[in-house]
Amino acid sequence: MYGTLMWAGAALLLLGLAALLWARRRWASSGLPRGKVVYSDMGAWERVREPLYSRQHRLTGKPDYLVQTRDAIVPVEVKSGAAPSEPYPGHLLQLAAYCLLVEEHFGTRPPWGLIHYDDATVQIPFDAPLRRRLLDTLDEMRRAGSRASVDRDHDSPQKCLRCGQRANCSQRLA
Repeated sequence: MYGTLMWAGAALLLLGLAALLWARRRWASSGLPRGKVVYSDMGAWERVREPLYSRQHRLTGKPDYLVQTRDAIVPVEVKSGAAPSEPYPGHLLQLAAYCLLVEEHFGTRPPWGLIHYDDATVQIPFDAPLRRRLLDTLDEMRRAGSRASVDRDHDSPQKCLRCGQRANCSQRLA
């Protein structure tokens, strides 16, 4: 009987170690830094009902993840597809917007955020130039929103197909 209990205990220990290794690999492949997920808008975690909101900047957003690391709350934006040679400007500004929302909502500025692609995770510093670029873009968007018409700013039929304003746009492609 003692031998059977030893084998059962050894089997449970190995099963526990296998589960731990599996969980670590899954965490590493998620692109999330070490820490505690404190906010998520992804299906694998409980979905958050309320977006983050900045009254000062008139900005709302739902980051894919916010992770409380040892030093900061870090936004993580998950993108499908392979990583480009450099993150697209829209990806950078989206991450910067989440950093700004974290700064206002939690009262502490994240030093960086992450963009996780299928094959790479890129750490982006949330520095003064990126913050200024975001604020300038928000101002430009507000000015454009008050104009009667705004010209299309791209030549991508794919972008037009996914646009929320496609039905109202006289300049749509395809």
